[in-house]
Amino acid sequence: MNAPLEEIDFLARSSHRVGVIEELTGGARERRELRAATGASTPTMSRILTDFEDRRWVERSGPTYELTPLGEFVAERFLELRDAMAIERKLRAVWQWLPREMEGFSVDLFSDAVVSYPGPGYPYEPIERLTHLIEGTSRMRGFDSIVFKSINNETVCQAVIDGMELEYVYSPTALEKTFAWNPDRVMEAASRDNCHVYVHDALPDRSRCGLGIVDDRAGICCHDPETGALTAVIDTDAPAAREWAISTFERVRDEAKSVEPQVFETLVSSDLRS
Repeated sequence: MNAPLEEIDFLARSSHRVGVIEELTGGARERRELRAATGASTPTMSRILTDFEDRRWVERSGPTYELTPLGEFVAERFLELRDAMAIERKLRAVWQWLPREMEGFSVDLFSDAVVSYPGPGYPYEPIERLTHLIEGTSRMRGFDSIVFKSINNETVCQAVIDGMELEYVYSPTALEKTFAWNPDRVMEAASRDNCHVYVHDALPDRSRCGLGIVDDRAGICCHDPETGALTAVIDTDAPAAREWAISTFERVRDEAKSVEPQVFETLVSSDLRS
Protein backbone atom coordinates (compact mmCIF):
# COMPACT_ATOMS: atom_id res chain seq x y z
CA MET A 1 0.00 0.00 0.00
CA ASN A 2 1.41 3.42 -0.92
CA ALA A 3 1.70 6.26 1.56
CA PRO A 4 -1.47 8.22 0.64
CA LEU A 5 -3.59 5.06 0.83
CA GLU A 6 -1.99 4.18 4.16
CA GLU A 7 -3.11 7.54 5.55
CA ILE A 8 -6.64 7.00 4.25
CA ASP A 9 -6.65 3.54 5.82
CA PHE A 10 -5.30 4.99 9.07
CA LEU A 11 -8.36 7.21 9.37
CA ALA A 12 -10.98 4.96 7.81
CA ARG A 13 -10.38 1.89 9.95
CA SER A 14 -11.12 3.70 13.20
CA SER A 15 -14.52 5.26 13.83
CA HIS A 16 -13.00 7.03 16.85
CA ARG A 17 -10.38 8.74 14.69
CA VAL A 18 -13.03 9.81 12.21
CA GLY A 19 -15.19 11.02 15.07
CA VAL A 20 -12.40 13.12 16.54
CA ILE A 21 -11.41 14.78 13.29
CA GLU A 22 -15.06 15.45 12.45
CA GLU A 23 -15.75 16.91 15.90
CA LEU A 24 -12.75 19.21 15.56
CA THR A 25 -14.10 20.66 12.31
CA GLY A 26 -16.55 22.49 14.58
CA GLY A 27 -13.73 24.23 16.46
CA ALA A 28 -11.40 23.65 19.39
CA ARG A 29 -12.42 20.95 21.88
CA GLU A 30 -11.14 19.73 25.20
CA ARG A 31 -10.11 16.10 25.54
CA ARG A 32 -13.13 15.32 27.72
CA GLU A 33 -15.45 16.78 25.08
CA LEU A 34 -13.88 14.61 22.42
CA ARG A 35 -14.28 11.51 24.61
CA ALA A 36 -17.93 12.32 25.23
CA ALA A 37 -18.61 12.94 21.54
CA THR A 38 -16.88 9.79 20.26
CA GLY A 39 -17.25 7.33 23.11
CA ALA A 40 -13.51 6.64 23.08
CA SER A 41 -11.78 5.57 26.27
CA THR A 42 -9.11 7.73 27.89
CA PRO A 43 -6.19 5.58 26.59
CA THR A 44 -7.70 5.45 23.08
CA MET A 45 -8.19 9.21 23.01
CA SER A 46 -4.61 9.76 24.13
CA ARG A 47 -3.31 7.59 21.28
CA ILE A 48 -5.51 9.33 18.73
CA LEU A 49 -4.46 12.82 19.74
CA THR A 50 -0.81 11.81 19.87
CA ASP A 51 -1.05 10.30 16.38
CA PHE A 52 -2.77 13.42 15.09
CA GLU A 53 -0.16 15.69 16.67
CA ASP A 54 2.63 13.61 15.14
CA ARG A 55 1.02 14.12 11.75
CA ARG A 56 0.65 17.86 12.40
CA TRP A 57 -3.12 17.58 12.03
CA VAL A 58 -3.91 19.00 15.46
CA GLU A 59 -2.24 21.29 17.93
CA ARG A 60 -2.78 21.69 21.63
CA SER A 61 -3.31 24.89 23.57
CA GLY A 62 -3.69 24.18 27.25
CA PRO A 63 -6.57 21.71 27.67
CA THR A 64 -7.93 22.20 24.14
CA TYR A 65 -7.11 20.71 20.77
CA GLU A 66 -7.83 22.20 17.38
CA LEU A 67 -7.14 21.39 13.77
CA THR A 68 -4.14 22.93 12.08
CA PRO A 69 -4.58 24.22 8.52
CA LEU A 70 -3.15 20.88 7.37
CA GLY A 71 -5.65 19.05 9.57
CA GLU A 72 -8.51 21.13 8.16
CA PHE A 73 -7.40 20.15 4.67
CA VAL A 74 -7.32 16.45 5.58
CA ALA A 75 -10.67 16.60 7.38
CA GLU A 76 -12.45 18.37 4.53
CA ARG A 77 -11.19 16.00 1.85
CA PHE A 78 -11.67 12.83 3.88
CA LEU A 79 -15.19 13.70 5.03
CA GLU A 80 -16.12 14.65 1.47
CA LEU A 81 -14.97 11.21 0.33
CA ARG A 82 -16.90 9.52 3.14
CA ASP A 83 -20.06 11.43 2.28
CA ALA A 84 -19.63 10.67 -1.42
CA MET A 85 -19.37 6.96 -0.68
CA ALA A 86 -22.49 7.17 1.47
CA ILE A 87 -24.36 8.64 -1.52
CA GLU A 88 -22.94 5.96 -3.79
CA ARG A 89 -24.05 3.21 -1.43
CA LYS A 90 -27.58 4.63 -1.27
CA LEU A 91 -27.90 4.90 -5.07
CA ARG A 92 -25.97 1.77 -6.04
CA ALA A 93 -29.09 -0.33 -6.57
CA VAL A 94 -30.66 2.23 -8.91
CA TRP A 95 -27.65 3.70 -10.72
CA GLN A 96 -28.62 2.21 -14.10
CA TRP A 97 -31.84 4.24 -14.12
CA LEU A 98 -30.36 7.61 -13.19
CA PRO A 99 -30.57 10.42 -15.79
CA ARG A 100 -27.90 10.62 -18.46
CA GLU A 101 -29.56 12.97 -20.94
CA MET A 102 -31.03 15.56 -18.56
CA GLU A 103 -28.65 18.49 -18.68
CA GLY A 104 -27.14 19.49 -15.34
CA PHE A 105 -27.94 16.27 -13.48
CA SER A 106 -25.45 15.32 -10.78
CA VAL A 107 -25.66 12.49 -8.28
CA ASP A 108 -24.83 14.83 -5.41
CA LEU A 109 -28.09 16.71 -6.03
CA PHE A 110 -29.81 13.66 -4.54
CA SER A 111 -27.34 13.05 -1.70
CA ASP A 112 -30.05 13.00 0.97
CA ALA A 113 -32.74 11.41 -1.17
CA VAL A 114 -35.35 8.92 -0.07
CA VAL A 115 -34.87 5.85 -2.26
CA SER A 116 -38.00 3.71 -2.60
CA TYR A 117 -37.00 0.42 -4.13
CA PRO A 118 -38.83 -2.93 -4.17
CA GLY A 119 -37.63 -5.07 -1.31
CA PRO A 120 -37.64 -8.87 -1.07
CA GLY A 121 -41.21 -10.08 -1.29
CA TYR A 122 -42.65 -6.55 -1.43
CA PRO A 123 -42.56 -4.88 -4.86
CA TYR A 124 -44.96 -2.02 -4.12
CA GLU A 125 -42.78 0.44 -2.21
CA PRO A 126 -42.08 2.81 -5.17
CA ILE A 127 -45.76 2.76 -6.17
CA GLU A 128 -46.81 3.66 -2.62
CA ARG A 129 -44.16 6.36 -2.38
CA LEU A 130 -45.36 7.96 -5.60
CA THR A 131 -48.95 7.87 -4.36
CA HIS A 132 -47.89 9.50 -1.10
CA LEU A 133 -46.08 12.32 -2.94
CA ILE A 134 -49.04 12.98 -5.24
CA GLU A 135 -51.60 12.98 -2.45
CA GLY A 136 -49.54 15.40 -0.37
CA THR A 137 -49.03 18.20 -2.88
CA SER A 138 -51.00 21.13 -4.25
CA ARG A 139 -48.99 21.28 -7.48
CA MET A 140 -47.33 18.62 -9.59
CA ARG A 141 -45.08 19.05 -12.61
CA GLY A 142 -43.13 16.47 -14.55
CA PHE A 143 -42.57 14.31 -17.59
CA ASP A 144 -42.28 10.62 -18.32
CA SER A 145 -42.70 8.10 -21.11
CA ILE A 146 -44.21 5.31 -19.00
CA VAL A 147 -47.78 4.62 -18.01
CA PHE A 148 -48.19 4.63 -14.25
CA LYS A 149 -50.01 1.89 -12.40
CA SER A 150 -53.77 2.29 -12.20
CA ILE A 151 -53.53 3.32 -8.55
CA ASN A 152 -51.16 6.18 -9.45
CA ASN A 153 -53.25 7.29 -12.42
CA GLU A 154 -56.33 7.33 -10.22
CA THR A 155 -54.46 9.28 -7.54
CA VAL A 156 -53.46 11.93 -10.10
CA CYS A 157 -56.95 12.23 -11.54
CA GLN A 158 -58.57 12.53 -8.13
CA ALA A 159 -56.00 15.08 -6.98
CA VAL A 160 -56.64 17.21 -10.08
CA ILE A 161 -60.39 17.00 -9.54
CA ASP A 162 -59.82 18.05 -5.93
CA GLY A 163 -57.85 21.12 -7.10
CA MET A 164 -54.23 20.06 -7.50
CA GLU A 165 -52.50 21.98 -10.30
CA LEU A 166 -50.98 19.60 -12.83
CA GLU A 167 -48.52 20.27 -15.64
CA TYR A 168 -47.33 17.05 -17.23
CA VAL A 169 -45.51 16.13 -20.42
CA TYR A 170 -46.09 12.65 -21.89
CA SER A 171 -44.61 10.77 -24.78
CA PRO A 172 -47.23 10.11 -27.50
CA THR A 173 -47.45 6.44 -26.52
CA ALA A 174 -47.73 7.14 -22.81
CA LEU A 175 -50.43 9.72 -23.40
CA GLU A 176 -52.41 7.37 -25.61
CA LYS A 177 -52.18 4.52 -23.11
CA THR A 178 -52.99 6.76 -20.16
CA PHE A 179 -56.14 7.84 -21.96
CA ALA A 180 -56.96 4.22 -22.76
CA TRP A 181 -56.64 3.31 -19.06
CA ASN A 182 -59.90 5.11 -18.27
CA PRO A 183 -61.07 7.59 -20.92
CA ASP A 184 -63.94 9.03 -18.88
CA ARG A 185 -61.76 9.57 -15.81
CA VAL A 186 -58.93 11.14 -17.81
CA MET A 187 -61.35 13.45 -19.63
CA GLU A 188 -62.92 14.47 -16.33
CA ALA A 189 -59.52 15.53 -14.99
CA ALA A 190 -58.17 16.96 -18.27
CA SER A 191 -61.16 19.28 -18.65
CA ARG A 192 -60.27 21.12 -15.43
CA ASP A 193 -58.63 24.53 -15.70
CA ASN A 194 -55.91 23.39 -13.30
CA CYS A 195 -54.81 20.55 -15.60
CA HIS A 196 -52.28 21.21 -18.39
CA VAL A 197 -51.13 18.29 -20.52
CA TYR A 198 -48.38 18.26 -23.15
CA VAL A 199 -46.86 15.77 -25.54
CA HIS A 200 -43.20 15.47 -26.54
CA ASP A 201 -41.77 13.17 -29.19
CA ALA A 202 -38.30 12.75 -27.66
CA LEU A 203 -38.28 13.05 -23.89
CA PRO A 204 -34.79 12.93 -22.35
CA ASP A 205 -33.94 9.56 -20.79
CA ARG A 206 -37.29 8.25 -22.02
CA SER A 207 -36.13 4.61 -21.84
CA ARG A 208 -34.76 5.06 -18.32
CA CYS A 209 -36.61 7.52 -16.10
CA GLY A 210 -38.87 10.52 -15.73
CA LEU A 211 -38.94 13.61 -13.57
CA GLY A 212 -41.48 14.83 -11.04
CA ILE A 213 -41.79 17.96 -8.90
CA VAL A 214 -44.25 18.41 -6.05
CA ASP A 215 -44.61 21.27 -3.57
CA ASP A 216 -41.36 20.80 -1.70
CA ARG A 217 -39.67 17.82 -3.34
CA ALA A 218 -38.13 16.74 -6.63
CA GLY A 219 -38.09 13.13 -7.71
CA ILE A 220 -36.87 10.73 -10.36
CA CYS A 221 -39.21 7.91 -11.39
CA CYS A 222 -37.09 5.01 -12.62
CA HIS A 223 -38.50 2.30 -14.87
CA ASP A 224 -37.47 -0.89 -16.59
CA PRO A 225 -36.76 -0.07 -20.27
CA GLU A 226 -38.15 -3.43 -21.42
CA THR A 227 -41.32 -3.74 -19.34
CA GLY A 228 -41.95 -0.09 -18.42
CA ALA A 229 -42.53 -1.15 -14.83
CA LEU A 230 -41.78 1.43 -12.13
CA THR A 231 -38.61 0.18 -10.46
CA ALA A 232 -37.76 2.98 -8.02
CA VAL A 233 -38.63 6.47 -6.88
CA ILE A 234 -35.80 8.75 -5.72
CA ASP A 235 -36.95 12.01 -4.14
CA THR A 236 -35.41 14.82 -2.13
CA ASP A 237 -36.27 18.20 -0.64
CA ALA A 238 -32.80 19.63 -1.38
CA PRO A 239 -33.27 23.15 -2.82
CA ALA A 240 -30.54 22.63 -5.43
CA ALA A 241 -32.19 19.44 -6.69
CA ARG A 242 -35.59 21.08 -6.89
CA GLU A 243 -34.12 24.07 -8.74
CA TRP A 244 -32.46 21.74 -11.25
CA ALA A 245 -35.67 19.75 -11.67
CA ILE A 246 -37.79 22.85 -12.29
CA SER A 247 -35.32 24.16 -14.86
CA THR A 248 -35.23 20.79 -16.63
CA PHE A 249 -39.01 20.48 -16.63
CA GLU A 250 -39.53 23.97 -18.00
CA ARG A 251 -37.09 23.32 -20.83
CA VAL A 252 -38.91 20.10 -21.78
CA ARG A 253 -42.36 21.70 -21.43
CA ASP A 254 -41.34 24.58 -23.68
CA GLU A 255 -40.34 22.07 -26.38
CA ALA A 256 -43.61 20.14 -26.06
CA LYS A 257 -47.00 20.57 -27.73
CA SER A 258 -49.98 21.49 -25.59
CA VAL A 259 -52.85 18.99 -25.69
CA GLU A 260 -56.29 20.56 -25.39
CA PRO A 261 -59.02 18.52 -23.65
CA GLN A 262 -61.15 18.23 -26.76
CA VAL A 263 -58.45 16.39 -28.69
CA PHE A 264 -57.96 13.59 -26.15
CA GLU A 265 -60.31 11.34 -28.05
CA THR A 266 -58.10 11.58 -31.14
CA LEU A 267 -54.84 10.59 -29.46
CA VAL A 268 -54.35 7.73 -31.88
CA SER A 269 -54.25 10.12 -34.83
CA SER A 270 -50.99 11.10 -36.41
CA ASP A 271 -51.55 14.77 -35.61
CA LEU A 272 -49.97 14.43 -32.17
CA ARG A 273 -46.80 13.05 -33.68
CA SER A 274 -46.46 15.55 -36.51
